[in-house]
Amino acid sequence: MVRDKQTHHENIRQAAMAEFLAYGFNDASMRRIASAAGMSPSGLYKHFAGKEEMFAALVEPAYQGLLELYRREVNAQEEFIGAGDVSCWDSGRDAKLAVAYIYDHLDAFRLLVCRSQGTKYENFLHDLAVLEEETTLSFMEILKSRGVKISDFSQRELHLLTTANLSAIFQTVEHGFTREEAMHYADTLDRFFTSAWRTFFGY
Repeated sequence: MVRDKQTHHENIRQAAMAEFLAYGFNDASMRRIASAAGMSPSGLYKHFAGKEEMFAALVEPAYQGLLELYRREVNAQEEFIGAGDVSCWDSGRDAKLAVAYIYDHLDAFRLLVCRSQGTKYENFLHDLAVLEEETTLSFMEILKSRGVKISDFSQRELHLLTTANLSAIFQTVEHGFTREEAMHYADTLDRFFTSAWRTFFGY
């Protein structure tokens, strides 16, 4: 019975992934998902309470994994920032790390980037930009307290620059890049934004 339940659950996940990728969240049909999974709609609801829960099950693990990757990078940067060292912005690997992770979980991020309208994830890029903005502002204050020169800027400018940086990374998914194409582009982004952040931080 346990094995049968696990099999049914996996069949549902595969059917739901195909349905959401094809139709997006708003136009996805629980009836079609049930049919593709080989069960009745009532049987489907024994596994998921509704489309929202089903969509979250497909994207949440990958999304949380990306946040964990971000937190690890922030923690590593804090060691340098705490010593007044801005060389962490010269690492030139942020986009490559993110894109490699995204392409390890590509279907989930195709849902997040292209098919999440109508879900709590539809503003995920904005949420990531706000998180990055808050972290960068915190780092800047530490650096200023240690005498590091920071270029003049407004918080609105920082928000737009941060959003542009993140949006550029996820464009690989929206435009259907292969992994090889995406990694080449990520290397270009790292070189481009490293130079830009040097100017922004005045060094």
